[in-house]
Amino acid sequence: MGISKKNLVVEPNSIKNKAKRLQLYSQQRIEKAKNKRETRKRLKLEEKDCPEAKKERLEKNVPNTQENTREFDETIAGIEFALSVKNIIPDAEFIKRGSQYSLEKIMDFCVNREYTDLLVVSEDHREPTYLTVIHLPNGPTAKFRITRVKDGKKIEGHGNPTAHKPEVILNNFSTRLGHTVGKVFASLFPQLPEFEGRQAVTFHNQRDFIFFRRHRYEFVSGKRVNLQEIGPRFTLRLQWLQKGLYDLKSGEYEWIFKPEMETSRRKFFL
Repeated sequence: MGISKKNLVVEPNSIKNKAKRLQLYSQQRIEKAKNKRETRKRLKLEEKDCPEAKKERLEKNVPNTQENTREFDETIAGIEFALSVKNIIPDAEFIKRGSQYSLEKIMDFCVNREYTDLLVVSEDHREPTYLTVIHLPNGPTAKFRITRVKDGKKIEGHGNPTAHKPEVILNNFSTRLGHTVGKVFASLFPQLPEFEGRQAVTFHNQRDFIFFRRHRYEFVSGKRVNLQEIGPRFTLRLQWLQKGLYDLKSGEYEWIFKPEMETSRRKFFL
């Protein structure tokens, strides 16, 4: 059984001669554009006397966006980091985000159930990249870049966490912006720690990089204290701060990081 040459589609990549390859590619683009114009003309004639058909076509023709094309195949790294954050913050819950829920709907869900904060972990290339902290119900919202993540199990001589509410140490947040960021972190934890657990979480700001550590301390004598790291470790850097809830379109930004702001090694923002 033979194959008609009219139905044979030649791929430009299969042609070794560059001039002929470009000529074929140009012909195929012209043919494709011609077919699109003919399709538009045909639809216009068909829908001229039938507005319902046009309405139905437009409803089905949903453009691809970042939200509706999101792939929800969570990697182990992203899930592990989210679970680590959940274990750090007392009374926190971890919920996998589904494609049918926008961030606005999730915020409404949390506000209606009187959650105090919403944390969103973003990942790229199987690594956690951003942490967005939304203080409910009125903000502020802060987005941080995540780097240098190390799971507690990979830390040599690490300790095991307990369910006690930790003490919170905020170090070197000295500017007005730094005070706001410090309050964002402090609001995640209960104001009354359980000292019998001897656990402390530290947010240490150094040159606008925020280093997170979690330790258990032990009093050896009146002057000496031993520390055992529990983990995890990670570093945060503020990307932007909004006054209200998360709103990329019309939200009021209090501060946005830009590369051109790094003009001096002696100028810091937190």
